[in-house]
Amino acid sequence: MPTTIPEPESVMQIHRKTGRDLKSRRAVASVELAVCLPVIVLLVFGSIEASSFIFLKQSLNVAAYEGVRVATLSDSGNAEAKTIASNILDSRDVSGFQIDFPNGESRDADRGDKIVVVVSAQTTPNSPLAGQFVSNRLLRARVVMVKE
Repeated sequence: MPTTIPEPESVMQIHRKTGRDLKSRRAVASVELAVCLPVIVLLVFGSIEASSFIFLKQSLNVAAYEGVRVATLSDSGNAEAKTIASNILDSRDVSGFQIDFPNGESRDADRGDKIVVVVSAQTTPNSPLAGQFVSNRLLRARVVMVKE
């Protein structure tokens, strides 16, 4: 069966778009942008905020661990532990933190007693977005070790 080759004019008519088609395509693209852009912006800023909270929580955990590790040594007390924990938090630019020893002075504890350090900080002063998406929360890290 012989194939017919379309005339050049009919090929041009198939590929040629009218002005109305281009305007409707632009309108669809504008609507898609208007719908998708806020979702993308929320995802980006939400992930930045979540990452900063994870970093803050991990910083509190590290500071509490190092603080209690120093406090459990036989020749050190709360002051040395607080200094170590504060240095860690300062080096990570954590602001507004608080370091507590609920069981009292670790120097007075006997060998085998539990030493507890609680490090806490608010999320708003430590957020790069100033807490625009999540209200202020208090994050805490609590570590318990046995006195040596």
